[in-house]
Amino acid sequence: MASGNTPTVALRSAKGVEVWKTEQQKQQLTFLPDPRFTPDQSKSCRTIVYSPDGRFLAWANGSTVQLCQVTAAGWKPIASLPRPKACHLRFSPLGSFLMTWEVYTENPHETPKEKPNLFIYRAATGEEVYSIIQKRHQDWQMHWSCDESIAALLVGGEALFYDHGPTGSGFGQVVKRFGGLRNGGLSVAPGPSPPHIGVYMPGTKGAPSMCRLFKYPNLELNQPVASKSFFQADKVDMMWNRKGTGLILMTSTDVDTTGVSYYGKQALHYMTPKGDSCGIQLKAEGPIHDVAWSPKSTEFCVVYGFMPARATLFNLKCDAVYDFEPDNRNSVFFNDFGNLVVFGGFGNLPGYIETWDLVRRKKLANFKAPDTTLLEWNPAGDTFLTATTAPRLRMSNGFKVWHYSGALLGEYSWAGELLEVIWQKYPAGTFKQPAISDEKVAGIVSATPVASKQKYIPPGARNSVTVSASGETVDLRPPIPGLPPGYRSSSTSPPEPKKQPAKKNAAKNLPTDNGDLANGNATQAKQSDTTTTTTTITSSNSSLQKVSPTGDPAKDKKIKTIQKKLKDIKVLKEKHERGETLVQTQIIKMNSEAELIKELEALKVA
Repeated sequence: MASGNTPTVALRSAKGVEVWKTEQQKQQLTFLPDPRFTPDQSKSCRTIVYSPDGRFLAWANGSTVQLCQVTAAGWKPIASLPRPKACHLRFSPLGSFLMTWEVYTENPHETPKEKPNLFIYRAATGEEVYSIIQKRHQDWQMHWSCDESIAALLVGGEALFYDHGPTGSGFGQVVKRFGGLRNGGLSVAPGPSPPHIGVYMPGTKGAPSMCRLFKYPNLELNQPVASKSFFQADKVDMMWNRKGTGLILMTSTDVDTTGVSYYGKQALHYMTPKGDSCGIQLKAEGPIHDVAWSPKSTEFCVVYGFMPARATLFNLKCDAVYDFEPDNRNSVFFNDFGNLVVFGGFGNLPGYIETWDLVRRKKLANFKAPDTTLLEWNPAGDTFLTATTAPRLRMSNGFKVWHYSGALLGEYSWAGELLEVIWQKYPAGTFKQPAISDEKVAGIVSATPVASKQKYIPPGARNSVTVSASGETVDLRPPIPGLPPGYRSSSTSPPEPKKQPAKKNAAKNLPTDNGDLANGNATQAKQSDTTTTTTTITSSNSSLQKVSPTGDPAKDKKIKTIQKKLKDIKVLKEKHERGETLVQTQIIKMNSEAELIKELEALKVA
């Protein structure tokens, strides 16, 4: 390739699209624009992508989709595709085809009203070979086998299969169909052909959801090689390892009925083409932050739990082989060789990064890259890139390159909004696996301002407070304005002693010749006061007691009831005099007044 074994970096920003190359200068990586690439000055670039082998670069600039090829002489433009609304681009595994997708719209004034929004072009020539209406925003792309012999597309709840083999008809004919996938999912396994096909079928009317594996071309419902059912799944993400020997299913619900998480509930399941399936048991409650397969396809890592989050390495039997120490992290990234892993704490975490040697299970570095929104490993496997990009963060945009030992090798601050930064890809086997060493690589000092860790001092107290050698804060401000610092008056009067409280018993302070007599008089006076107080309280209580009208509790209760009825009758009479209409029961009650009065008088006389 033109750039040899030094990957270039493609940048998408508010200024357009650029390609930069790196140059090693002593301890620093310098980024310079590649003079062989003509920058695109469009200010509305939506996406940019390299082909998996790095031969092609494509980007959507708001008016066209530009496609160019890397050659020995530089960057060769191939085609300018008329797709002004394209917002997603994707290459096939071997880079033979470029897929573009735009939001589906209908125009009632045009004929036909419905027009294709998914297009596939031949990357070498820019020739359009396929188009279809694809209304799905997620899982919109064509799924390919590793050798591109089989292509599958999920459209309207049905999976369409195309044969691109030596005897196949390509996109000219649908060779297989698989229905019943409305709101479902489709995934084609990597690895040798014919590939395995994973399909997700949502459950309906209380039935469980189902994920099944088929061996192409045997796609009948009674021909699965593995099956896994589960409840509580509004969405399922299917993640294959590189060899296609293991499939992780991450199920999630939009709402957590237990109320533990605002973002729903998640679970992990595992399937193999050999027919094995099981649930992945985690050691802590909480959300599942990230899941990633090792490029070696023999293990995978899960970051889960409440902060500080746990990270566990599992083998192909879903047995935990290593537990990383809990830390503030929410993402995991393997390098292309699977011997190094980076844990990151981004988003609502301040950019924690830790690197681990997976062979020795040893932590190599632990540092911070504040405001990181993007992390990607260099294809060489020994360095990685972190970037601060818009629209997540619109200030202090730029990118940095780090060595796995924690050394900062390169840094560039971007003037304006940086939207995306990606490394150029390379075919497998281009680079040798890097040897891991504990030696700290020398780097540069970041020019990014670091937040001060000093204690805040109000403006009025600045230059007046110092810290002694023992760590004690000393106030140098004078106690009286105008006096030198540290001055203390020598005539400071000592504090007045506290006055003794007055004696409660005055008799003890009286001078007497006979102490017993004095004490006796005091005791008699105290007893006299107590007797008087008791008599007063008793008389008060007796005066407050209620006197019974008849002395018979039963009669008293009847008298009280009659008096209440007479009071109600008085209210009814007032309403009747005002002209208000009374119901029959109220009239009967009002007419019984004379009888109630006689009964009341009889009770009082008795």
